[in-house]
Amino acid sequence: MSTENILVCGTGIVGLATALGLTKAGQQVTLLGPREGVPPARGEEYCPRVYALSPSSQRFLEHLGVWGMLDASRLAPVEDMEVYGDASGRVVLRAWQAAVSRLATIIESSELERVLQQAVKVFGIAWRDEKFRGLEGGVAVTESGARIEADLLVGADGAGSLVRAAAGIHHESRSYHSTGLVVHLTAQRAHQGVAFQWFTSDGVLALLPMPDTSQGRQVSMVWSMPEDQAADLLAMDDEARRTALGLRLQAATAGRLGTLTVRSALVGFPLFLEKSGVVGPGVALVGDAAHRVHPLAGQGLNLGLADVEQLVEVVRGRESFRKAGDLRVLRRYRRARAESVLAMSVATDGLQRLFLSQAAPVVLARNVGMQVVDRLPGLKRFLIGGASGG
Repeated sequence: MSTENILVCGTGIVGLATALGLTKAGQQVTLLGPREGVPPARGEEYCPRVYALSPSSQRFLEHLGVWGMLDASRLAPVEDMEVYGDASGRVVLRAWQAAVSRLATIIESSELERVLQQAVKVFGIAWRDEKFRGLEGGVAVTESGARIEADLLVGADGAGSLVRAAAGIHHESRSYHSTGLVVHLTAQRAHQGVAFQWFTSDGVLALLPMPDTSQGRQVSMVWSMPEDQAADLLAMDDEARRTALGLRLQAATAGRLGTLTVRSALVGFPLFLEKSGVVGPGVALVGDAAHRVHPLAGQGLNLGLADVEQLVEVVRGRESFRKAGDLRVLRRYRRARAESVLAMSVATDGLQRLFLSQAAPVVLARNVGMQVVDRLPGLKRFLIGGASGG
């Protein structure tokens, strides 16, 4: 049996960032999870999953030393955002209204994971290339039967967290009975650094700015759609899907970006609202293992990286006589994150519920409300600050 200071279970973006952040804070860290290499980007092929990283997430990645390792030509700044209701409602948020250079930066999941893996290698962080199986007497056990005793076990192993289950940390999950559909599109008109969002009877549609390609201007679609409608689209052959999706996009966007043409495979993932107890004796959860929110605000990864940043701060600032896994220390982490996570969860869930209702008074109220918000500069500055982590 080996003994480590901190064992980070999970080798995706959040797990890698956790290991890197704790190592830079002077902790002895071991990563546990599959070592799956990410191949270099291939020309105009883009990873289907992209994230809208807030300025605060960018600052944290700069602190980790990985932001400058990214290929700038594959990043797309979001300078403005246009949000449309299902009637006359419209809100426009512009970066300059809050005296910031951008609202977010669009980045491919694979590119971020690739540079984090490189940084972990540079820092010489130990990496056990096998899966977590469970806990026996508070000791982590791997699939090979190896036993690893650690002061702190960090569960960064995603929504189906085995660490969370093994530690018996409370967990609640509610399905939205919706599917998030993602695909890259070629747009007839330039996006001009604007992220678009429509609340429609078919769910929430977002078009995110992406780098141009030789085929034309590119945007990434994220459409949170009822399960049955999404299943119908996913079951179609490529040609039928291209036609059906093109028609639905034209109707939903009212031609805001002209004709939109599918240029990549369509991928779908189920949507859930989840929360957990976050910590247990010697165990802390980060990212999707700790919580999941509706993707309509694009804040999932930003919340996860904020978890990591706060956990690193709490562990680094603990009293010298306390171990990293001391429950008193971990409760400080949970308290520090509770307000932000709850606020985002309530906001996204509330908006999703608000736009589900088709009752005439509700439709009128929500669209009038959007018009009012659009006329209040102070409120818009507040919204931009919240979205950017400011």
